[in-house]
Amino acid sequence: MTRHAQRREPRAHWVLLILTLAAAATALVFSGYGRHEIAPTSPSPACAVAGSAPFQGGPVVRLDPKTGGVRASEVLPGSVALTYDGGPDPAWTPRLLDLLREHHAKATFFLTGTEAAAHPDLVRRIKDEGHEIGSHTYTDADLGSVSGIRAGLELSLTQNTLAGTAGVGTPLLRLPHTSTTESLCGEQWEAGRRAILDGYVLVAADGPGRSPERGTIRQFTGSAEAVTQTGKLFRTAAGDDLTYTTVSKGLGQPSAVYEVSTLSEWRGTAVVLAQQGSRAFADGMTWLLAVAGVLTLLRLVLLLTVARVHVKRVRAKRSRRRGAMRLPPLTDPVSVIVPAYNEAAGIEATVRSLLASTHEYVQVIVVDDGSSDRTYEIAESIPDPRVMVVRQPNGGKASALNTGLAWAHFDIVVMIDGDTVFEPEAIRNLIQPLADPRVGAVSGNTKVGNRRGILGRWQHLEYVIGFNLDRRMFDVMECMPTVPGAIGAFRREALMGVGGVSEDTLAEDTDLTMALGRAGWRVVYEESAIAWTEAPSSVRQLWRQRYRWCYGTLQAMWKHRRAVVERGPAGKLGRRGLTYLALFQTVLPLLAPLVDVFALYGLLFQDAGQAGLVWLGFTAVQVFSAVYALRLDREKFEPLWSLPLQIFVYRQLMYLVVVQSVVTALLGNRLGWQRMHRTGSATDTWEQQPISR
Repeated sequence: MTRHAQRREPRAHWVLLILTLAAAATALVFSGYGRHEIAPTSPSPACAVAGSAPFQGGPVVRLDPKTGGVRASEVLPGSVALTYDGGPDPAWTPRLLDLLREHHAKATFFLTGTEAAAHPDLVRRIKDEGHEIGSHTYTDADLGSVSGIRAGLELSLTQNTLAGTAGVGTPLLRLPHTSTTESLCGEQWEAGRRAILDGYVLVAADGPGRSPERGTIRQFTGSAEAVTQTGKLFRTAAGDDLTYTTVSKGLGQPSAVYEVSTLSEWRGTAVVLAQQGSRAFADGMTWLLAVAGVLTLLRLVLLLTVARVHVKRVRAKRSRRRGAMRLPPLTDPVSVIVPAYNEAAGIEATVRSLLASTHEYVQVIVVDDGSSDRTYEIAESIPDPRVMVVRQPNGGKASALNTGLAWAHFDIVVMIDGDTVFEPEAIRNLIQPLADPRVGAVSGNTKVGNRRGILGRWQHLEYVIGFNLDRRMFDVMECMPTVPGAIGAFRREALMGVGGVSEDTLAEDTDLTMALGRAGWRVVYEESAIAWTEAPSSVRQLWRQRYRWCYGTLQAMWKHRRAVVERGPAGKLGRRGLTYLALFQTVLPLLAPLVDVFALYGLLFQDAGQAGLVWLGFTAVQVFSAVYALRLDREKFEPLWSLPLQIFVYRQLMYLVVVQSVVTALLGNRLGWQRMHRTGSATDTWEQQPISR
């Protein structure tokens, strides 16, 4: 099988990604439901006629098995049933329990399912100290304003939560947003009646005018104020012969709370863990979004700041070259290696652009790597003695470069891609940094030639904003990880010192650059050395190219991971370059799909205005950096209109490429060198650039 043969890409990881995103969305929805961010309710309208109740009797209402109707009961004389709605809450529930214990009082706590799941230790303490537990629904929802399905869900989730936190169930129910029996009217009463028919005991409260000596149910809303009111009640009633107790004891009955089965407890534990996990995930995503935003902003600030430093350095070098102490230009002959596999569409334009170089002498070595088209014949037909065409069996790009290196006559070697078109001054400008004996390699300035379509514009912006700004930063920080395969100059001495071009990874350019950095060579960026490359013209081609790039970069990062702990130039590469790649080109893109899900959730269920402002701010920063980068590269601003679309579509595609690459690497799958279908369009824009030329 040849090195260029296509291999089947893994598919199972897409199922894993979809399941992960579905789980993330489910967790956010579950958390948002419990926090009233999804389907919040408002209190039902108040009763039209005050002083009327739908039934006669006391505030405790249950089903009468004899008549099939409802039966209302009152607590016994001298009994004060203390009831607290909501919670438990770590801010006030422990204080309230301490107060009740101090006065030897018992109470009934109508708990909210979401808070019970969040604070299971408080639920257990309420139970263990002899208090009674009732249901206040799962989210404090007004059951009178929701559907029967939603009401049933609210009640069942609460029962599951109580089973999972304390191993108990309860028939006691207090409808949220109700107080006395007079508030149980209209839709509230219909909801209460359905709950009674399902076996619940509805507990309202007596009015404030009812004498405790006659027996009463006191209602407190769970809060710090409830602690104050309860303390005041105990102080006021000091010496009175009253019993402060639970609802059931106040009725003269045993506790209504019951132990649940082991199966119910397991099911409840699963609900509690799901609630806790969803909340933790939502909170973690909030922090992750904040951290990712800060890191992204800091990265942009770093890129723009260091780019300014790079510009000043470049201007200083040019001033020295033009000043009184003018440095002589480097005019050494250059060997240019052009590895080619099925490049018939563009190989002639590539070679002729090299022959048109203003540099004094250029040897062009075309290495045909077993092409099945007319690449060899076209290159061979170019009538120029500076052109050498070598043919070899298919062995891959690294092999072709090493073959070319063996045929190279000179000490300065330029390596390019078979679809790259050089500007006349490119080679001359590219090799000038090699006048510094510390420099072992130089990265040129790659530009997208076929940028007419939307995909081409997006890649053009990526090259200018991303790749070139990154290279300016890497140059200043002395940690360049990649000299692009499209245009790079090398010392032959440096290449031979690292054993030539390694075939260990698919990103042979990144692997080679990292090896040179670890060997102590400086690698710099020369912005004036411009080459035009043909970018993928379809999403499928783009995906395959970036998949190979990303996978190969991961291979190179792993291969050179020890640079992180090494000293000198290798340490700069490791602690600066590799850390940057790991954070901004691997970790954050991996997390990006989750961040997008969270951002979509915020737009739909949280503050849409705030989410919109965050997006506008992020886009504004991106546009500003794009304007600056385009200005540095002397490019037109016309493609900026496509930048918002790039943020929405193109970047998501690149994030998914990273996901696939990482999973492929973790699974240990091998990926072949996948070439792109060429159309010879690398010169589309170059031919329209009279200023650059």
